Amino acid sequence: MGTAWAANNQFPWEIPRYVGGIENVKINITLRIYSNKWHVYAGLAILNPSAKKQIKQYAESVTELFKLMLGGHREELERRVRTAGAAVFKGDGDADLLLQDEVLDRFSLGELPPERQRVKNNHLSLLAMVDCWWKIGIVPYDHMICSTPLFRLWLGITEYLFRKPGLLAEVIDTAIEDNTFRADDLEFTFAARDWSERVSFGNMDGYREKFESIQKYFAPRFPEATRVGNEMIKTIEENMRKKEQT
Repeated sequence: MGTAWAANNQFPWEIPRYVGGIENVKINITLRIYSNKWHVYAGLAILNPSAKKQIKQYAESVTELFKLMLGGHREELERRVRTAGAAVFKGDGDADLLLQDEVLDRFSLGELPPERQRVKNNHLSLLAMVDCWWKIGIVPYDHMICSTPLFRLWLGITEYLFRKPGLLAEVIDTAIEDNTFRADDLEFTFAARDWSERVSFGNMDGYREKFESIQKYFAPRFPEATRVGNEMIKTIEENMRKKEQT
């Protein structure tokens, strides 16, 4: 996401369509990663065979879902998205979600636009994440004991999307009918494939070069993003504890 935003010369918290709800978590995850050292993520990605497999599948999921969107293949897209969601998320309703609406809107780096100005998004990055888990046979809840705060945030927003039937239906409609995010999705698809190739080749120098160029672009907002991200992580961890106790 950071690579795509930088390629489009965007600071997403300054664009109304990227402020509020799920978008807040996407932005904070991105900035939290880029505020750290490149070698932390390069090591996790390149030196772990399981990570290489997941990254490769994620890039493939992004590409295949984007092609379905471009081609207007609604039935195939909906069938694939809902099959993946059913394999990963077993809960009914949204009462016990790790992230709730008031939490998502509270942690914003930008000014929230009026509800009537909210721009619908197809959330390709999140659809692809669940598709990736499904394709590889991963149920993320089985791995929570060793999960990182960033993983919990990522799980929280994918769970939020897939366990709200109305929102998921809106996302599928948007993916087929709305071109607002097409340029962003194109850059995101390029980015996912490029990162996957750098990881598959074990290219540490290439990883560092790419990471640090994006890091430099977003650096001015790191202090604020770190503060907001810490608060968001604290909230989701409290919700996880409550969930485990019930």
